[in-house]
Amino acid sequence: MAPSPNPKSASTLRPYGPQDEPGVRELIDADRLPGQPHCTPEKLAAAQRSPVPFPLAGWTVPAWPRISVLADAEDRPYGIIAYLSWTDVRSGLICWVHAYEDPSALRALLSHALAALADCTQIEAFVGAPPGSLGPGGLPCTRRGATHDALVHTGFTGRYQGCYLHLVLPAEPPPAKLVADVFPCDYPPGHRLIIREAAEPVAEAVVSVGPGHTATVYWIETLPARRRRGLGRKLLSQALALLAEQGATKVALVLDDAQQPASESQAATRLFHSFGFTHVDQLWTYQHRRPRAPRPGA
Repeated sequence: MAPSPNPKSASTLRPYGPQDEPGVRELIDADRLPGQPHCTPEKLAAAQRSPVPFPLAGWTVPAWPRISVLADAEDRPYGIIAYLSWTDVRSGLICWVHAYEDPSALRALLSHALAALADCTQIEAFVGAPPGSLGPGGLPCTRRGATHDALVHTGFTGRYQGCYLHLVLPAEPPPAKLVADVFPCDYPPGHRLIIREAAEPVAEAVVSVGPGHTATVYWIETLPARRRRGLGRKLLSQALALLAEQGATKVALVLDDAQQPASESQAATRLFHSFGFTHVDQLWTYQHRRPRAPRPGA
């Protein structure tokens, strides 16, 4: 990695421009987790068109997405933040922020976004999403402790939403019993595996291979009435074998266990650990609320 610019000289906030692409991809990759793909020019270009990597139920098309750069004295990117708002619900979203974990730069970027979102009574940050080249879907609060502190410093309240797990696939994975039907899927671009009993789907997984031989398990679930019968283990075994056949060497997944009963969370953790997944970090999401302005004459 090229040496980062001098943080003491970073003082100019301006819109993102095409000339910033190499430096911004370096910024994003500096916060990359194990199993997370590198940020590609194509992914960054897609983020310029829409920083939201997934649809938000019940929310309309954003009024305006913005990406701002914190540049040093030589106009090189030292920090970047992406944010947007919805005018119909007066809500905003900070999609991602990177600044080499420099506290002053992070606070400057967040303060800039909050000022731009001044009309929003509620602002979310690091809302959960599947792992990808622009982030793991939530803030890894231990590895990015400075970002966590900057969010709290600027008025955000954080909450745990899940954890990020990582697996290095063996060079020669053991053969898996084929128990699931496999279908291609468009979003995410990958494959859906379904186990059926008497033509009824009872367990399902969605997996995808990304750039750099990285892969993601987006979803794996067994019907409650069919649990504790080994279906999840069989399904995950076939899913990992499929990813290995497609060239993956590393796999990431997010265990969304914040709202799960402790027994289900512990069972899922045991399943993933038994396949060699390791815990990388907790993932947090954040919210900033402002009081609504009183109506005229109220």
